[in-house]
Amino acid sequence: MKILIAGVGNVFLNDDGFGVAVARKLDGTNLPDGVTVADFGIRGIHLAYELTAGYDLTILVDALPRGDQPGTLFVLEPSTDESAPDFIDAHDMTPDAVLALAGVLGVEIGGEQLVKGDVLLVGCEPGDINPGMELSPPVADAVEPAVKLVLDLVQERLATASAAGSS
Repeated sequence: MKILIAGVGNVFLNDDGFGVAVARKLDGTNLPDGVTVADFGIRGIHLAYELTAGYDLTILVDALPRGDQPGTLFVLEPSTDESAPDFIDAHDMTPDAVLALAGVLGVEIGGEQLVKGDVLLVGCEPGDINPGMELSPPVADAVEPAVKLVLDLVQERLATASAAGSS
């Protein structure tokens, strides 16, 4: 099983650097075989190309304003419903635009869907996205719980795959 954990965000906009901070923290952990963690920052095009590498699961980690208290964590599964609101809009090349570009939302190129695996977004409500390079205290406090949440999602997927393989 191949899993990509992709931290995205702009480290020059304070809390928007949340996904990068989580990716950096995860990069220092002992990850299971087949799990790749990468800091994509604001390089959405690079992420789009990486998504075509045959991952069974991609977990995007980013700040996402939804009106909750700063530091609130949540997990979203991107919708294929075109009327659904964008699930993130904080960057020039937003993760939803990246997913659309890569074919995650049902777009096919040459009759073949480019990205065959599932995609989840682990989001954090930002408190401050003004220019600067510091996470606000509630968002900084959410980094460790986000790392645990991502690792739990990975373990859950690996356990599900293992159970399916032994059936």
